[in-house]
Amino acid sequence: MIASKVKVAASLYAIMSISFWGISFVSTKAVLDKLDPYTLLVLRFGIGALFLLILLVFKRYPLNIPFKYIPHLIVLGILGVFIHQVIQATALLTINASAAGWIISFSPVFTVILSVFFLYEKMTLLKASGIIVAVIGVLLVTSSGNQHSLQLPINIGYLLMILSTLNWAIYSVLLKKLDIQLPSLVVTFYMCLIGFTLTTPFLIRSKGWKIIPFLTSVEWAHLLFLGVFVSGVAYWYWAKALEVLEASQVSMFLYLEPVATLVTAVLLLREKIIPVSIVGGVIIIVGVIVANGRLLTFLRYLPWRNKKL
Repeated sequence: MIASKVKVAASLYAIMSISFWGISFVSTKAVLDKLDPYTLLVLRFGIGALFLLILLVFKRYPLNIPFKYIPHLIVLGILGVFIHQVIQATALLTINASAAGWIISFSPVFTVILSVFFLYEKMTLLKASGIIVAVIGVLLVTSSGNQHSLQLPINIGYLLMILSTLNWAIYSVLLKKLDIQLPSLVVTFYMCLIGFTLTTPFLIRSKGWKIIPFLTSVEWAHLLFLGVFVSGVAYWYWAKALEVLEASQVSMFLYLEPVATLVTAVLLLREKIIPVSIVGGVIIIVGVIVANGRLLTFLRYLPWRNKKL
């Protein structure tokens, strides 16, 4: 009974993490009406780093790290935090939050491809088929939103979002290869701190601080959510879920992220539901599941599998 309760709690942690990450696209989109991407990220990373520092002090985690990990953290911070978030924030200037949520679920496909070249994993016919299916889904999502853009044949925002999925795949493969032996909270804190440090010069150059006094309470609420819950709590809860559940079990919750984005975008941003985009998003998820060899695992966790006939 106790083990069952622990697993349920771990599942709830994973669901909350995914929900926060999915909603983050909506909060970012809402604040970009007032702030430029760099000013937004400086505030987000600053709030996140401060929250994580307080959390680390409260939990009495040591902040000192071995010198050998410093270059690793800098590289990972540049890729996984600075470049990744700048690309996504810039992309959200021209595309809907719901479309961004669907496209970001394409990232595991790039991870599979990179793993073949750098982690020497085998490319099977099933994986190749999944990749092709996922690509078809991406084309559907981008075409459904691009028809409203009259400036360019292809909306640059979609290209940037696809680039961010590739960047995240590179980051994920590199993180696995480096194998940093530090508590997840400590790593997350330094990731936020690096992001804050790298984006601050751009804020100074653009004089982005001038607009900060004019932010509304709603916009500050979005920024606090991005800093505390997305950059802090979500990573923390994700790590807590991984302490109990297997990685393959936790990863199944990633497929809920675009759903959280879609629901929140419709409710808060009044974005229209585009049927073709939803179909494309579902196709992306199916392709990703197949490409990662998780089809049988996915079917095993469907509700009716546990019902007695």
